Amino acid sequence: MASEDSHNTVGVADPDPIIGPGHTFETVTDKISSIVLTRPVTPGWVFGLLIAFSALMLLNLVVTLLMIKGVGIWGIRIPTAWGFAIVNFVWWIGIGHAGTLISAILLLLHQKWRTSINRFAEAMTLFAVMCAGMFPLLHMGRPWLFFYLMPYPNPMWMWPQFRSPLVWDVFAVSTYLTVSLLFWYVGLIPDLATLRDRAKPKAAKIIYGMLSMGWRGSAVHWSRYETASLLLAGLATPLVVSVHTVVSFDFTIGIIPGWHTTIFPPYFVAGAIYSGFAMVLTLAIPIRKFYHLEDLVTARHLDIMAKVMLATGLIVAYGYLLEAFLAFYSGDQYEIYMMTNRFHGPYAPLYWMLISCNIIIPQLLWSRRVRRNVGLLFVLSLVVNTGMWLERFVIVVISLSRDFIPSSWGMYYPTRWDWATYIGTFGLFFTLFFLFIRFLPMISIVEVRSLVHETNEEKGHS
Repeated sequence: MASEDSHNTVGVADPDPIIGPGHTFETVTDKISSIVLTRPVTPGWVFGLLIAFSALMLLNLVVTLLMIKGVGIWGIRIPTAWGFAIVNFVWWIGIGHAGTLISAILLLLHQKWRTSINRFAEAMTLFAVMCAGMFPLLHMGRPWLFFYLMPYPNPMWMWPQFRSPLVWDVFAVSTYLTVSLLFWYVGLIPDLATLRDRAKPKAAKIIYGMLSMGWRGSAVHWSRYETASLLLAGLATPLVVSVHTVVSFDFTIGIIPGWHTTIFPPYFVAGAIYSGFAMVLTLAIPIRKFYHLEDLVTARHLDIMAKVMLATGLIVAYGYLLEAFLAFYSGDQYEIYMMTNRFHGPYAPLYWMLISCNIIIPQLLWSRRVRRNVGLLFVLSLVVNTGMWLERFVIVVISLSRDFIPSSWGMYYPTRWDWATYIGTFGLFFTLFFLFIRFLPMISIVEVRSLVHETNEEKGHS
């Protein structure tokens, strides 16, 4: 019996383990499923949900007002016809990229450290894409006519303009959401079956039983599960690159100074992964603290995510430098003015703030001591998220506010309804996230148990 226990338990030899020592199949299942099934509703969870739900109600109010009065309640004017809506759209899409990267690419690369964070990173992706998708629809002015963007047979023979980046966004974002949802749900099925078998209330058994789709853990079920996971990972992998590339085309196909550049696609993709990993850290650090998951989401997870954030941050810094170099090297007076306007114009404080948040401050991550300091890492993740939002603001607003003709120049000032819409999307995001961590396993039971098994196998062979 002693030898069996030693084989089923993660050892303590590794000084920096992916999973904390002392775990067996049973302890992993108990720890994760108990959060959903037996843990009482805490005042902290209720308080957080109430704040998030209040912000969601604010979003409902703003959207209702927008339907009645139109987009004039926002601060968009000529020449700055794009404002907070497009800034927030690009920012939220970027937030969702880390979840797909962790889920798909790292699965195909057999990276074991993804197992403890992939589930809530995938949920983060879904909720962020939902928040992003509403902004182009609201920005249309007539959201109820959104179906004009879809190629469907109609008696007026109206077809979408496929040379329009708005149409590209519809296809890219809807495909991204569909594949991410399928990938997330397929990964949940075995865990839903575990909750079904452990749940005491009859209603919970019925609901989890329906959601688990008759999973019994047979060899056929596991074979189909693994095949579906690999196929969906293969579909999702190119989406990591393609979706934000298409989003960058919203800008690059225009002739506005500061937009018309080939650096945007890779620069946008790197920035999306940068902000996405920052948001994963922003969510992972409080979750592991409040739910006592330090032995599942270990310091090594935080360290690796901080390294990925540092690497993508350096790519973003390279993009900033190349953007400035190409503007001055081109000799184009409009491009040169655009960069000098960023440096010294009315929005210059925001530009230098984004340089500080995205390039200068994150250099602290070179230090292992900083990467292992949980509180400091949480602050740095918030700094990067702020900096990436400022980057989108600078790209959208500064270029539009100074057009080719000085007589059409104008400043952009967001109204209180712009801010309310932005805050409201946080309400939607966190309301869904609070419900997710309460009713579904936030860490994959099956994958963590598989990691425990692999670790024991390696220790047995050694």
